[in-house]
Amino acid sequence: MNDVLIRRATAADVAAIVAMIADDQLGATRESLDDLTPYLAAFEQIDADPNQLLMVADRNDEVIGTLQLTIIPGLSRRGSTRGLIEAVRVAAPARGSGLGSTLIRWAVEESRTRGCTLVQLTSDKTRTDAHRFYTTLGFTNSHEGFKLKLS
Repeated sequence: MNDVLIRRATAADVAAIVAMIADDQLGATRESLDDLTPYLAAFEQIDADPNQLLMVADRNDEVIGTLQLTIIPGLSRRGSTRGLIEAVRVAAPARGSGLGSTLIRWAVEESRTRGCTLVQLTSDKTRTDAHRFYTTLGFTNSHEGFKLKLS
């Protein structure tokens, strides 16, 4: 992975990021590359917030991976700050190369650097391969998650 640069995403990366998010059985039903307007608006909000890091893995000027890391200050756990990892994706040609591990390790180290005492993530219950992957990286399946769809 020495030839991969993990860097902050730019607006020019949004189409590649959305393509990776859409490239699975869940994303294919939720995402669309037909109109990037809502994604670009979301990117502007993410990019303006210092506690949001939308990152890409770049190899030879090609985006081959992404994740979003959110730094959350809180009162629980004696005022701890936590890192929340979301939307981890690796482009199909790069899967199995160790890039996913590289991205997660980057997010864990960045969380540590920013003073987080905990890193957490969620994964859809149907993504059993992802669950095994996160377990191999030291994460434990310690909580049940709940969502309420608003629109």
